[in-house]
Amino acid sequence: MALAIGCLALFSSVSAFADGFRNPFHDAAAMGQGNAFAAQADNASAVFYNPAGMTQLSGVHLAGGAQFVGVNTRFTSPTGASVRNEHPFPIGLPPPGQIFLTAKLKDLGVSALGDLSAGLGVQNLYGFAAKFPANGPFNTAVTFAQLPLMAIKPTLAYAITESLSIGLGADILTFASFLGEGQAERRFHAAPGSGLPPGSEVELNGKGTTAGLNASFLYAPWRTEGGKPRLTVAGVWRSQAVLPLNGAFLVDRTLLANASSSIRLPEVWTGGLAFWAIRDQEREWKIEADVDYVRWQSIRNGDVSLSNGSTLPSPQKWKNVVTVNVGTEYKWLNLTDLHAWDVAFRTGYSRSHTPVTDLNFDPAFADSDVHMLTVGVGFLCHSQGTVLGLLACSETGQGILSKRAIGIDVSYQALLFDPRVVTASPNPTVNGTYRTTNHAGGLTFRAIF
Repeated sequence: MALAIGCLALFSSVSAFADGFRNPFHDAAAMGQGNAFAAQADNASAVFYNPAGMTQLSGVHLAGGAQFVGVNTRFTSPTGASVRNEHPFPIGLPPPGQIFLTAKLKDLGVSALGDLSAGLGVQNLYGFAAKFPANGPFNTAVTFAQLPLMAIKPTLAYAITESLSIGLGADILTFASFLGEGQAERRFHAAPGSGLPPGSEVELNGKGTTAGLNASFLYAPWRTEGGKPRLTVAGVWRSQAVLPLNGAFLVDRTLLANASSSIRLPEVWTGGLAFWAIRDQEREWKIEADVDYVRWQSIRNGDVSLSNGSTLPSPQKWKNVVTVNVGTEYKWLNLTDLHAWDVAFRTGYSRSHTPVTDLNFDPAFADSDVHMLTVGVGFLCHSQGTVLGLLACSETGQGILSKRAIGIDVSYQALLFDPRVVTASPNPTVNGTYRTTNHAGGLTFRAIF
C-alpha cells in the first residue's frame, strides 16, 4: 500500500501555469494578452488557438518560438521542515517550444478547393520536468517527474462566408527522444513497509501515442468599412484523448517488471469575444475575453499494471475547472517614412483554478489557484523596411515564397499562485504548505510569404 501511495499521479509533471498539467501558452503575442486570443487568431498560432482563424491569413505564414519558464516552489511541512525544487539553471531546459505553418491554398495556385487553408503545428503541449532533493521531506512521493509530451497538429479551415469560418484538426500526441528523456518518468524512494528495500530508488517510466480531434469556428458579424473584423465570436472544442503508457518498473536502476498505465487527457471547451474599439489605417485597439472549461473530472484512475501480475492502485479524483483570460492589444500601423513597421503593445490577466484535490495532490506539480499578469510587445517589418539596415523585410519577387514581412514578439508573465495547504494526502509526508511564484518569458519569430 505504501508503494501504491508513492505512485499517485504517476506520470504527471510540474505545471508552470496551474490548471493541472496543461500548458495553454504557445505564442508570445497571445501570452502578452493574457492568452485572450481565440477570437483574434490572426497569426500562424491560430493552428492552436483557433484553427478557423487561419482563413484570415493570406499566403504562407511561419512562426517559431519558445517559453522560458522559471518554476519556484517552496514547501514547508507541519514540523517546519522546508525544501525548494531544484533547478540547475534559472529556467527549465530545454524550454517548451513550438512551430506553426499555415497556407491559404488559393494563394498558392490551388483554387479548386475554394477558400481552404491548411496548417501544421508541432508543440510541447503538457508539462515540464520537476526535481526535488533526494533527501527531501517527501522523497517517498517524488524526487523527479517529467511528461515531455509532443503534439503534432495537422489542421484545415474553410471560409464559408466572408463572416464565418470553421476549422477541423487532429491532435497527435507522442514522445520524441530529443524532448527530455523521451518518455514519461517518475522517481521516488521506497518507503518502509513498501515491500522494497527502504530508501531504494524507484523509477516508473513509459511512453505511447494517441490522437484526438479539435473543431472550431470564428464569426465576425461586424466589420469596418475596409472589411476588417470589428467584433468577432469564437468557439473551440478539443476532444478527450487517452494516452497509453508502456515502460518499466525499476528499483535501483534494475528492471523489476514491465509497467503499463494510461493518462486521460481532458476535453477542453473555449469561447471568446473580441472587440476592436479602434481599427483604421493608423491604429488598432482590441479588447478580448476568453473562457476555457476543462473537464479534468475524466481523470479517475491512474492504476499501474506490472508484468508480474501486480497492480499499483492509484485512484484519482480531479475537478472540472474554468480559466478566464482578459487581454488587450494596442497597435500602431505603418510607422516610419517608409510605412514599414507595425508596433504592438499588449497586456492581460488570467485567473485559473486548480482541479487537483488533496487526495491526489502531487508535489511534482504543486498546483494551486493562480493569478497571471502579462505584458508584451510585437514588431512587424514589411514593405520596404529593413532590420538594423541589414536584413530586408520584404522581397520584390512574385514567387510563392517571396518574403513579405518578418516579425518578433516578446512577452513576460508573472504567475502568482495562492498558497496551498495540503492536509489530507494519503502520503502524510506530502501534507504541508506550498508557495509557488513562477516567471515566464515568451519569444516568437515570424515570417510571412
